[in-house]
Amino acid sequence: MPLQTVEVKLPPPDLHDEVALRRAISQQTPLRAEQIGTVEVDRRSIDARGRRPVFRLRVNVLAPGEETTPESPYSANFRDVADQPAVTIIGCGPAGMFAALELIERGLKPIIIERGKDVQARRRSLRAIQQFGEVDPDSNYCFGEGGAGTYSDGKLYTRSLKRGNYLKALHLLAEHGAQSDILIDAHPHIGSNKLPKVVANMRQTILDRGGEIRFGHKLVDIERTDTDLQALSIQDEHGETYRLETDAYILATGHSARDVYDLLHRHAIRLEAKPFALGVRIEHPQPLIDQIQYGQREREENLPASSYKLVTQVKERGVFSFCMCPGGLVVPAATAPGELVVNGMSLSRRDSPYANSGTVVAVELEDLQPFKEHGVFAGLALQQHVEQTMFNAGSGDQAAPAARLTDFVNGKVSSTLPDTSYIPGLHAAKMDELLPKSIYSRLQQGVKDFGRKMKGYYTEEANVIGTESRTSSPVRIPRDRKSFHHPDLPALYPCGEGAGFAGGILSAAMDGQNVAAAVAKQVYGK
Repeated sequence: MPLQTVEVKLPPPDLHDEVALRRAISQQTPLRAEQIGTVEVDRRSIDARGRRPVFRLRVNVLAPGEETTPESPYSANFRDVADQPAVTIIGCGPAGMFAALELIERGLKPIIIERGKDVQARRRSLRAIQQFGEVDPDSNYCFGEGGAGTYSDGKLYTRSLKRGNYLKALHLLAEHGAQSDILIDAHPHIGSNKLPKVVANMRQTILDRGGEIRFGHKLVDIERTDTDLQALSIQDEHGETYRLETDAYILATGHSARDVYDLLHRHAIRLEAKPFALGVRIEHPQPLIDQIQYGQREREENLPASSYKLVTQVKERGVFSFCMCPGGLVVPAATAPGELVVNGMSLSRRDSPYANSGTVVAVELEDLQPFKEHGVFAGLALQQHVEQTMFNAGSGDQAAPAARLTDFVNGKVSSTLPDTSYIPGLHAAKMDELLPKSIYSRLQQGVKDFGRKMKGYYTEEANVIGTESRTSSPVRIPRDRKSFHHPDLPALYPCGEGAGFAGGILSAAMDGQNVAAAVAKQVYGK
């Protein structure tokens, strides 16, 4: 046990200075220097509320000569499952991969079906959409090994800590190559340049323990009775179709697999419409955000690119920042030709000169009346309508419509646009004509509210880029709260963002773990 757990403050230049840390412990606690042995940092955050930002550290101070016993890695519990009963997992994103690892730990063999490419081969698909505007509907920023999070930032922060074992998920990421800082940072982040290697290492663990991952294989049909799911029809990379039958099926396809929702609907599998959010992505110069948040246009040593989180209410709807990417890039995230969708990402160093964030409006079910003819798919219809409108406003490529923030609010077309990180490029557009009026009017007021809360945010130096529409799925695949399986089909286990039960890498990972544990217990008694 630690001698004492204490909290100390350090100025940014002293963050990695052991002498400065020990001096701070002596100055800020009753402990004398001779009482301080090994110091272990347990938690780290930035406090920018004062005149000068400081790091707040929670540290365990051990007595001289005392050492802690390292915990066994979670991966030490993984078994060889090559000859064990199999469970099918559709989707190789964080929900699917963490479900696979949980099954292996519990002695079951995962068979992952992934429509996209492995994490290395995905790079060619991303280059095609970035450089040439070519969208591969099966391999893009949303589909492929690691899912949407792999190439869109790698943030690990979640407010859903009670939903599962988040420390286990973080430790598994670290055991597979993520930097150990994610275990102590208040807002952990891996980065889109490092996460692909972590994902590849997780894949190798799954394969080494006897699991299977079938890239380029796609769910195209299902077999069901009145009471359960019987088998899946899978199309391989050569276009050949085969039948796959196991005792349980974990459906972890992500929030953009619209064809899967259509497939389930055709087979009369119960779905539900759910609220989501839709809007734009706003990009500022990072030094401007640093000046606002830190009071420093040139950051001190060790201070990361600053971020923000903003929320307001406009006409009974939430308007809020989403997936903020400090030192980041705006990227094209369409999953089909004829659509324009943007997202944000950051590399591990977060050293881009730009900061971007989704800025979105909550869409409730009563807001979907204009699309009510689409029934449970009304939200999907709204998404597609906005994405296609944005695309059609351009010249047939992935160049995105945009406006200066001040022109956006005033309903004007910008005569010029600020520089951007968005590689396909921007073109000036009258954004109030491209967004639904209910969305635009709330954004119009919302960003003015943000400017009052965060002085300097409302500026002509910022780009408003359309559209941020894939915040979450507008469809939920229902499941029983205790058993985790679909209420009508006991062999079907909806999981992760695509089922409507997660939002982000860590919450999806925890959901994958929970669903896999339920499968192991209920189907196999493990």
